[in-house]
Amino acid sequence: MIPRTIFSAEHEEFRKNARRFFNEEIVPHREAWEAQQHIDRKMWNRAGELGFLCVTMPEEYGGAGVDRLFSVVLMEEQSYAGDSGSGFSLHSDIVANYINNFGNAEQKMKWLPKMATGELVSAIAMTEPGTGSDLQAVRTTAVEDGDDYIVNGSKIFITNGYLCDLAVVVVKTGNSGEGSKDISLLVIEADRPGFSKGKPLKKVGMHAQDTCELFFENVRVPKTNLLGKLGMGFVMLMQELAWERLMIAITSIAGAEAALQQTMEYTRGRKVFGKPVSAYQNTRFKLAEMKAELAIGRVFVDRCLEMVLKKKLGVDDAATAKYWCSDLMGKVIDQCVQLHGGYGFMMDYPIARAYIDCRAQRIYGGTNEIMKELIARTM
Repeated sequence: MIPRTIFSAEHEEFRKNARRFFNEEIVPHREAWEAQQHIDRKMWNRAGELGFLCVTMPEEYGGAGVDRLFSVVLMEEQSYAGDSGSGFSLHSDIVANYINNFGNAEQKMKWLPKMATGELVSAIAMTEPGTGSDLQAVRTTAVEDGDDYIVNGSKIFITNGYLCDLAVVVVKTGNSGEGSKDISLLVIEADRPGFSKGKPLKKVGMHAQDTCELFFENVRVPKTNLLGKLGMGFVMLMQELAWERLMIAITSIAGAEAALQQTMEYTRGRKVFGKPVSAYQNTRFKLAEMKAELAIGRVFVDRCLEMVLKKKLGVDDAATAKYWCSDLMGKVIDQCVQLHGGYGFMMDYPIARAYIDCRAQRIYGGTNEIMKELIARTM
């Protein structure tokens, strides 16, 4: 395997601590959390205590002020551990970024330090029941009323929604007819009257991940909660979406690498007709194909990460990474299930969990069909 060169000794030391956390403090509770459809609230405080939340945020706002590769380490270790329940990366690397990049000093000081400790759990509310990936078509409205906005509407498929204490909400604040110019971002605290949550949604996979609907019925939100400028919401979303899509590519490659490792170990130990499954040419060729394709994907993702550090990652490159790596993850894990035989269909085996968990990677963050559309527009 081509050696990775993007991480320093400091990153690798951080990786050891992250690996211990996910394997020893998250994985043992997976079944209990799948039953209740969300992780325990106290784990957010524990992650904050260990310095695993909002690590890239400035130190003055409770973060560690480190580069995004520390976030990458956390995402990879979570994927290697097979943890699909914790919504830490969305909180730390999506929501916190919006507040840090577009919020004013008062907003940052109000929310970020508490997000870094886990005192506040955050969500981002984009998708609506009728809009899917089309953010310009949102119907949730924020109508001015003196010093406030009155918010009405609903959002669906919201990660961290059930436990969230605040959400960055995509709202319609104008009626110009030009969708992108009518969109703004509001930070709405969950304890505001009229803000309610549905029960955790029953998903095909990722059962321990907290996902629900959010409802806004005449929710009064002060104008001081407006993030950035009025009508600039779509522009802000576009600036952050490249990183969000690369996050999916990062977890796709790491999750597929974990599946391949598990399958190599299984096929060495499992015997069919008196010899290990790994001794058959079909198995060896399948494993070789997966290793080769993952190596190619890994190099591309790492190159994209180098571009992120230089703030030069293009929308088309992020879309390429998201689409190709999540497709590859599905392909690899499907083949790994096949090489496990009947046991690959048993939930006692990590590969079966990975099989149902990975399917969403091709859907959220913008469907892979939308990614191809974005790539095509640049051609």
